[in-house]
Amino acid sequence: MTEQGSLQQAFELLTGSDAALWPIVWLSLQVSGLATLLAAIGALPLAAWLALTPFRGRSAVVAVLNALMGLPAVVVGLMVYLLLSRAGPLGPMGLLFTPAAMVVAQTILILPLMTALSRQTLEDTLTECGPYLRSLRATRGQTIRTLLWEARFSLVTVLLAGFGRAAAEVGAVMMVGGNIQGVTRVMTTAIALETSKGDLPLALALGLVLLSIVLAVNAAAAAIRHHAQRRFG
Repeated sequence: MTEQGSLQQAFELLTGSDAALWPIVWLSLQVSGLATLLAAIGALPLAAWLALTPFRGRSAVVAVLNALMGLPAVVVGLMVYLLLSRAGPLGPMGLLFTPAAMVVAQTILILPLMTALSRQTLEDTLTECGPYLRSLRATRGQTIRTLLWEARFSLVTVLLAGFGRAAAEVGAVMMVGGNIQGVTRVMTTAIALETSKGDLPLALALGLVLLSIVLAVNAAAAAIRHHAQRRFG
């Protein structure tokens, strides 16, 4: 089959109700969305604490955190695999080769990224709002709430960045999910598998969906930044 024929069939899959395509897309969105939510729950409080708390060794902690933004996905996959395997400490939970294991891997992968970006955002906001908050003698809790509110648009872009990284990841979810059809097969792992099998139409269709999602996430982040700049100057 020619490349043109494969692309034509890929568009036919996208416009039809293919039984193999859309469940994979839906599972991908579920796994990446939940991982982003869980990472945000951990990243935002940690970022706020780092932004507001001076302590010895803080620069080293920030440097390590920034380095972990480029944490290799296969290393995360290996760590989670060892934790969830039968011989691992969490083996009895039976999470290996399930969507839950994929969520855990993606959460660990994007947590440093979201924490580092959120910390920088909150520190920049503190530089702008700090004198005003100190003049009002704001408590620590009031300061954190104010910073989160003032930086809300930038923090949304951080969430979108985390989701984009999670949705495009393949190594970790392949290792801990197993790429099981109908159970743990997501877009990235399905694209790799279908390409190796020679099923280019399905691989192309999934690739187009994934590309559309990534572009939509980046467009949303750009629109939010533009809105924030127009509103707050």
